[in-house]
Amino acid sequence: MKCPYCTCEESKVIDSRPTDDSERIRRRRECGACGKRFTTYEVVETVSLIVVKKDKSRECFDRQKLLGSLRRACDKRAVSMDALENIVNEIEQTLQNSMEREIPTVTIGELVMDHLKRVDEVSYVRFASVYREFKDLDTFMMELAKMLQEKK
Repeated sequence: MKCPYCTCEESKVIDSRPTDDSERIRRRRECGACGKRFTTYEVVETVSLIVVKKDKSRECFDRQKLLGSLRRACDKRAVSMDALENIVNEIEQTLQNSMEREIPTVTIGELVMDHLKRVDEVSYVRFASVYREFKDLDTFMMELAKMLQEKK
């Protein structure tokens, strides 16, 4: 780590602690040459995820796009933004932990539905109706019947 004052590459860590959000490590350092102190932050490097869409096109994973889909599904429902943020965080963490770099939209959609089913059933049905592209009332009713059967 180069000293920002004299550019010497030798420094020692004096103090190390997590930041308030526990997402980074704050390190207080002292330069071996000039003796001045400075702070650095250490962050876990994440590999960007690529989403493979139904038409085989690819785009970078966008957590804001996922959050927007969840907000639309939960519109006018008693689901807090914190709950939606937690769902997005959990899904993103699951995808990162999968060690797969290219994720099909099917995988993401199934994860969303699993989470929504536990949080709000109406939001789940809303999301499923768009995601699974229900063509008619019979398909919609089959999904509802399956949900009711699982509840028993």
